[in-house]
Amino acid sequence: MPLGRVRFYDPEKGFGFIAKEGGGDVYVRASALPAGVAALQPGQQVEFGVVEGRRGEQALSLTLVEPPPSLAKAQRKPTEQMAVITEDLIKVLDHVGNSYRRGRYPDARSAEKVAKMLRAVADELEL
Repeated sequence: MPLGRVRFYDPEKGFGFIAKEGGGDVYVRASALPAGVAALQPGQQVEFGVVEGRRGEQALSLTLVEPPPSLAKAQRKPTEQMAVITEDLIKVLDHVGNSYRRGRYPDARSAEKVAKMLRAVADELEL
């Protein structure tokens, strides 16, 4: 079975094209996708059977060779950087906690900064 990389795929229209390793493009319909796969991502490597159609080669029985690249993982900060950010956040929260122990609330400006920091770290954790 030939190998190729997804060049283009439109899930709304249900078709796309695969660039074969040896050159040339192969048409792929949604019906050729494996069960549970709704769309293909550009650059994703696939293996497929080929049949000659009215307008050229068409892919049959497509198999994913590698999962689609994760955009979320690509945007994550390195673990070393997250460790430093987490340690700094702990220091800030410890300072806020000490203020509460002394019976004082943080001023509005400080509270807003701490809230922004917490949201930013939470967003990184959710990726």
